[in-house]
Amino acid sequence: MTLPEEFTTYTRALMGEERFARFLGALDEPAPVSIRVNPFKAEATPETGADRVAWCRGGYYLDSRPAFTFDPLLHAGAYYVQEAGSMYLDEVLRRYMPSGDLIALDLCAAPGGKSTLLRARLSENSLLVSNEPIRPRAQVLAENMIKWGHPHCVVTNNFPEDFRHLEAAFDLIVVDAPCSGEGMFRKDEVAVSEWSLQNVEACVQRQRRILADIWPCLKSGGLLVYSTCTFNRYEDEENTAWICLLYTSDA
Repeated sequence: MTLPEEFTTYTRALMGEERFARFLGALDEPAPVSIRVNPFKAEATPETGADRVAWCRGGYYLDSRPAFTFDPLLHAGAYYVQEAGSMYLDEVLRRYMPSGDLIALDLCAAPGGKSTLLRARLSENSLLVSNEPIRPRAQVLAENMIKWGHPHCVVTNNFPEDFRHLEAAFDLIVVDAPCSGEGMFRKDEVAVSEWSLQNVEACVQRQRRILADIWPCLKSGGLLVYSTCTFNRYEDEENTAWICLLYTSDA
Protein backbone atom coordinates (compact mmCIF):
# COMPACT_ATOMS: atom_id res chain seq x y z
CA MET A 1 0.00 0.00 0.00
CA THR A 2 1.35 3.42 -0.96
CA LEU A 3 0.64 5.96 1.78
CA PRO A 4 0.83 9.77 1.54
CA GLU A 5 4.31 10.99 2.46
CA GLU A 6 2.99 13.50 5.00
CA PHE A 7 0.98 10.75 6.68
CA THR A 8 4.00 8.44 6.82
CA THR A 9 6.25 11.14 8.30
CA TYR A 10 3.73 12.20 10.92
CA THR A 11 2.59 8.72 11.94
CA ARG A 12 6.14 7.38 12.23
CA ALA A 13 6.96 10.22 14.63
CA LEU A 14 3.72 9.61 16.52
CA MET A 15 4.09 5.85 16.93
CA GLY A 16 7.84 5.35 16.96
CA GLU A 17 9.76 3.09 14.60
CA GLU A 18 8.82 -0.28 16.11
CA ARG A 19 5.09 0.37 16.39
CA PHE A 20 5.00 2.07 12.99
CA ALA A 21 6.61 -0.98 11.38
CA ARG A 22 3.94 -3.19 12.96
CA PHE A 23 1.29 -0.78 11.72
CA LEU A 24 2.59 -0.97 8.14
CA GLY A 25 2.64 -4.75 8.33
CA ALA A 26 -0.95 -4.82 9.56
CA LEU A 27 -2.10 -2.73 6.60
CA ASP A 28 -0.98 -5.53 4.26
CA GLU A 29 -2.80 -8.23 6.22
CA PRO A 30 -6.46 -9.18 5.76
CA ALA A 31 -8.72 -7.58 8.36
CA PRO A 32 -10.09 -9.92 11.05
CA VAL A 33 -13.78 -10.76 10.68
CA SER A 34 -15.99 -10.28 13.72
CA ILE A 35 -19.69 -10.21 14.53
CA ARG A 36 -21.81 -9.25 17.52
CA VAL A 37 -24.75 -11.48 18.45
CA ASN A 38 -28.14 -9.84 19.06
CA PRO A 39 -29.10 -10.76 22.66
CA PHE A 40 -32.78 -10.15 21.86
CA LYS A 41 -32.79 -12.80 19.13
CA ALA A 42 -29.90 -15.24 19.62
CA GLU A 43 -27.96 -16.66 22.53
CA ALA A 44 -25.74 -19.31 20.94
CA THR A 45 -22.24 -18.64 19.66
CA PRO A 46 -22.04 -18.26 15.86
CA GLU A 47 -20.00 -21.40 15.44
CA THR A 48 -18.40 -24.04 17.61
CA GLY A 49 -15.14 -22.79 19.10
CA ALA A 50 -15.51 -19.18 17.92
CA ASP A 51 -13.14 -16.87 19.79
CA ARG A 52 -14.78 -14.19 21.88
CA VAL A 53 -13.95 -10.51 21.60
CA ALA A 54 -12.50 -9.88 25.06
CA TRP A 55 -13.99 -6.41 25.55
CA CYS A 56 -17.51 -7.00 24.21
CA ARG A 57 -20.29 -9.22 25.46
CA GLY A 58 -21.63 -11.07 22.45
CA GLY A 59 -18.67 -10.29 20.18
CA TYR A 60 -16.96 -13.12 18.28
CA TYR A 61 -14.15 -13.52 15.75
CA LEU A 62 -14.77 -15.73 12.73
CA ASP A 63 -12.09 -17.83 11.05
CA SER A 64 -13.13 -16.61 7.60
CA ARG A 65 -15.53 -14.16 5.98
CA PRO A 66 -18.71 -15.92 4.86
CA ALA A 67 -21.11 -14.59 2.25
CA PHE A 68 -23.07 -12.54 4.77
CA THR A 69 -25.57 -11.19 2.25
CA PHE A 70 -26.87 -14.72 1.65
CA ASP A 71 -27.36 -15.49 5.35
CA PRO A 72 -31.02 -15.17 6.45
CA LEU A 73 -29.89 -14.77 10.07
CA LEU A 74 -28.13 -11.51 9.14
CA HIS A 75 -31.26 -10.14 7.48
CA ALA A 76 -33.33 -11.25 10.48
CA GLY A 77 -31.06 -9.23 12.79
CA ALA A 78 -29.69 -12.21 14.71
CA TYR A 79 -26.22 -10.64 14.57
CA TYR A 80 -24.41 -7.55 13.29
CA VAL A 81 -21.12 -7.55 11.36
CA GLN A 82 -18.79 -5.12 13.15
CA GLU A 83 -15.06 -4.67 13.56
CA ALA A 84 -13.87 -5.72 17.00
CA GLY A 85 -12.23 -2.34 17.64
CA SER A 86 -15.59 -0.60 17.31
CA MET A 87 -17.01 -3.00 19.90
CA TYR A 88 -14.82 -1.43 22.58
CA LEU A 89 -17.75 0.89 23.22
CA ASP A 90 -19.27 -2.01 25.17
CA GLU A 91 -16.38 -1.91 27.66
CA VAL A 92 -16.63 1.88 27.98
CA LEU A 93 -20.34 1.64 28.74
CA ARG A 94 -19.81 -1.19 31.20
CA ARG A 95 -17.37 0.95 33.16
CA TYR A 96 -18.85 4.43 32.93
CA MET A 97 -22.49 4.43 31.83
CA PRO A 98 -24.92 5.84 34.41
CA SER A 99 -27.21 3.25 35.97
CA GLY A 100 -30.96 3.02 35.62
CA ASP A 101 -33.28 3.82 32.75
CA LEU A 102 -31.62 6.38 30.48
CA ILE A 103 -32.30 8.59 27.49
CA ALA A 104 -29.39 8.07 25.09
CA LEU A 105 -28.38 9.70 21.81
CA ASP A 106 -26.14 8.20 19.15
CA LEU A 107 -25.49 11.37 17.15
CA CYS A 108 -23.64 10.05 14.07
CA ALA A 109 -25.17 6.61 14.05
CA ALA A 110 -25.21 5.17 10.51
CA PRO A 111 -24.96 2.42 9.56
CA GLY A 112 -25.95 1.26 13.06
CA GLY A 113 -23.06 -0.65 14.66
CA LYS A 114 -22.78 1.49 17.76
CA SER A 115 -26.54 2.00 18.03
CA THR A 116 -27.25 -1.73 18.04
CA LEU A 117 -24.50 -2.16 20.63
CA LEU A 118 -25.96 0.67 22.72
CA ARG A 119 -29.44 -0.81 22.56
CA ALA A 120 -28.09 -4.16 23.75
CA ARG A 121 -26.28 -2.52 26.70
CA LEU A 122 -29.03 -0.12 27.82
CA SER A 123 -31.68 -1.20 30.32
CA GLU A 124 -34.96 -2.53 28.94
CA ASN A 125 -36.92 0.70 29.48
CA SER A 126 -34.22 3.10 28.31
CA LEU A 127 -34.86 5.14 25.17
CA LEU A 128 -32.28 5.34 22.37
CA VAL A 129 -32.34 8.10 19.76
CA SER A 130 -30.25 7.03 16.76
CA ASN A 131 -29.50 9.98 14.51
CA GLU A 132 -27.90 10.32 11.09
CA PRO A 133 -27.72 13.67 9.23
CA ILE A 134 -27.39 12.22 5.71
CA ARG A 135 -30.76 10.94 4.49
CA PRO A 136 -29.64 7.87 2.46
CA ARG A 137 -27.48 6.77 5.39
CA ALA A 138 -30.38 7.41 7.79
CA GLN A 139 -32.48 5.00 5.75
CA VAL A 140 -29.82 2.30 6.13
CA LEU A 141 -29.68 3.06 9.86
CA ALA A 142 -33.45 2.72 10.18
CA GLU A 143 -33.38 -0.64 8.39
CA ASN A 144 -30.68 -1.99 10.71
CA MET A 145 -32.45 -0.78 13.85
CA ILE A 146 -35.68 -2.41 12.68
CA LYS A 147 -33.78 -5.66 12.15
CA TRP A 148 -32.28 -5.39 15.65
CA GLY A 149 -35.83 -5.47 16.89
CA HIS A 150 -36.03 -3.44 20.12
CA PRO A 151 -39.06 -1.13 20.34
CA HIS A 152 -37.49 1.61 22.48
CA CYS A 153 -35.51 3.22 19.67
CA VAL A 154 -36.19 6.29 17.55
CA VAL A 155 -34.31 6.99 14.30
CA THR A 156 -33.92 10.66 13.34
CA ASN A 157 -32.44 12.53 10.37
CA ASN A 158 -31.08 15.78 11.82
CA PHE A 159 -27.91 17.83 11.95
CA PRO A 160 -26.21 18.30 15.34
CA GLU A 161 -27.33 21.92 15.63
CA ASP A 162 -30.96 20.77 15.44
CA PHE A 163 -30.61 19.24 18.90
CA ARG A 164 -29.47 22.46 20.59
CA HIS A 165 -32.90 23.29 22.01
CA LEU A 166 -33.01 19.91 23.83
CA GLU A 167 -31.00 21.28 26.73
CA ALA A 168 -29.97 18.65 29.30
CA ALA A 169 -32.14 16.03 27.58
CA PHE A 170 -29.76 13.06 27.41
CA ASP A 171 -28.04 10.95 30.08
CA LEU A 172 -25.68 9.47 27.49
CA ILE A 173 -24.43 10.84 24.16
CA VAL A 174 -22.18 8.97 21.73
CA VAL A 175 -20.37 11.06 19.10
CA ASP A 176 -18.54 8.78 16.66
CA ALA A 177 -17.47 11.82 14.69
CA PRO A 178 -16.77 12.11 10.95
CA CYS A 179 -13.00 12.00 10.62
CA SER A 180 -10.06 11.70 8.23
CA GLY A 181 -10.52 7.92 8.18
CA GLU A 182 -6.96 6.71 8.79
CA GLY A 183 -8.39 3.59 10.42
CA MET A 184 -10.11 2.75 7.12
CA PHE A 185 -6.92 2.58 5.04
CA ARG A 186 -6.75 -1.21 5.06
CA LYS A 187 -10.17 -1.70 3.48
CA ASP A 188 -10.84 1.54 1.61
CA GLU A 189 -8.41 2.87 -1.00
CA VAL A 190 -10.50 6.04 -1.33
CA ALA A 191 -9.69 6.89 2.29
CA VAL A 192 -5.99 6.80 1.39
CA SER A 193 -6.38 8.94 -1.71
CA GLU A 194 -8.49 11.56 0.10
CA TRP A 195 -6.14 11.95 3.09
CA SER A 196 -4.24 15.22 3.54
CA LEU A 197 -3.16 17.42 6.43
CA GLN A 198 -5.65 19.99 5.17
CA ASN A 199 -8.44 17.43 5.44
CA VAL A 200 -7.29 16.50 8.94
CA GLU A 201 -7.56 20.15 10.01
CA ALA A 202 -10.98 20.44 8.38
CA CYS A 203 -12.10 17.37 10.31
CA VAL A 204 -10.81 18.81 13.59
CA GLN A 205 -12.86 21.98 13.13
CA ARG A 206 -15.94 20.01 12.06
CA GLN A 207 -15.67 17.74 15.08
CA ARG A 208 -15.43 20.73 17.41
CA ARG A 209 -18.52 22.30 15.86
CA ILE A 210 -20.42 19.05 16.37
CA LEU A 211 -19.31 18.80 19.99
CA ALA A 212 -20.17 22.43 20.66
CA ASP A 213 -23.65 21.89 19.22
CA ILE A 214 -24.38 18.77 21.24
CA TRP A 215 -22.75 19.49 24.61
CA PRO A 216 -25.71 21.53 25.96
CA CYS A 217 -27.91 18.45 25.44
CA LEU A 218 -25.98 16.41 28.03
CA LYS A 219 -27.45 16.20 31.51
CA SER A 220 -25.33 17.16 34.49
CA GLY A 221 -23.48 14.00 35.52
CA GLY A 222 -24.16 12.40 32.16
CA LEU A 223 -21.64 10.62 29.93
CA LEU A 224 -20.40 11.79 26.52
CA VAL A 225 -18.38 9.26 24.50
CA TYR A 226 -16.28 10.80 21.72
CA SER A 227 -14.59 8.54 19.18
CA THR A 228 -13.06 8.53 15.71
CA CYS A 229 -11.65 5.89 13.33
CA THR A 230 -8.38 7.74 12.88
CA PHE A 231 -4.96 7.75 14.58
CA ASN A 232 -3.65 11.31 14.63
CA ARG A 233 -3.49 13.28 17.84
CA TYR A 234 -5.21 16.34 16.34
CA GLU A 235 -8.58 14.60 16.01
CA ASP A 236 -8.14 12.43 19.10
CA GLU A 237 -5.99 13.55 22.05
CA GLU A 238 -6.06 17.26 21.20
CA ASN A 239 -9.81 17.30 20.70
CA THR A 240 -10.27 15.39 23.95
CA ALA A 241 -8.15 18.01 25.73
CA TRP A 242 -10.25 20.72 24.04
CA ILE A 243 -13.43 19.14 25.41
CA CYS A 244 -11.99 18.96 28.91
CA LEU A 245 -10.75 22.54 28.83
CA LEU A 246 -13.99 24.11 27.63
CA TYR A 247 -16.75 21.91 28.96
CA THR A 248 -16.00 19.58 31.85
CA SER A 249 -16.03 22.38 34.42
CA ASP A 250 -19.73 22.80 33.53
CA ALA A 251 -20.61 19.10 33.75
